[in-house]
Amino acid sequence: MLREIIKSAPHESTIYFGDTERVPYGPRDLDEVKKFVFKITRFLYDKDVKLIVIACNTSTAAALDDIKKQYDIPIIGVIEPGARTAVCNTRNKKVGVIATRGTVESNAYKLAIEKIDPEIKTFSAAAPLLVDFVEKGILDGRGLNKAIYNYLKPLFKADIDVLILGCTHFPLIEKQILACSGNGIRVISSAVETAKDVKKTLTEKGISSGKRKKPERIFYETAMASNFFKVGKMFLGEEVKEVIRIKFDI
Repeated sequence: MLREIIKSAPHESTIYFGDTERVPYGPRDLDEVKKFVFKITRFLYDKDVKLIVIACNTSTAAALDDIKKQYDIPIIGVIEPGARTAVCNTRNKKVGVIATRGTVESNAYKLAIEKIDPEIKTFSAAAPLLVDFVEKGILDGRGLNKAIYNYLKPLFKADIDVLILGCTHFPLIEKQILACSGNGIRVISSAVETAKDVKKTLTEKGISSGKRKKPERIFYETAMASNFFKVGKMFLGEEVKEVIRIKFDI
């Protein structure tokens, strides 16, 4: 997600908060995730940020609506942008979603899509193994391709013509997903679409940064020992120079 935001708004400084002590959020109860998101949002708000992106589909499903009522700055989730783009691109009104279990069980994409067009049918598949592959840095190979195909097979049988990547890890394996999907299916990255909304919101609110100084990149994580630095480098390259580890009780 942050990679796409930097591409879309390269002059903006960013603070990234990774709750590495408690991830993955996907298998957790949504009420528990909601508590995490509220605490993290307060942490970021107290850093005097001008916009917050809830860069996780499960967190968006659990907390976005309530979080937006609490704060006086723009707060953007990752579900509505992807759902909106899917609605604009489906021809046969059958949309597929691969995501974490928490996102799938929340029906967040289904509800967001039906809100725009009630005639569209949404077919979802929880794909936890794909998250594991990305977390381990396994971005290609026979095992990954087999897992992708097994998750997509039921969606193909449902005759989808649009597939939403409903987890912000999945753009890293988008080429493999595209290869398994075939030419007839449009693949939509929720991360890419959300980054477009970030840029649009900054412009419309008149809060875009100028080009006068180099943007800052600050990274926080909660686990005292993790592979966050390695994975962050994989996503962002030289943008990740240091990760600040903090104790963050929730």
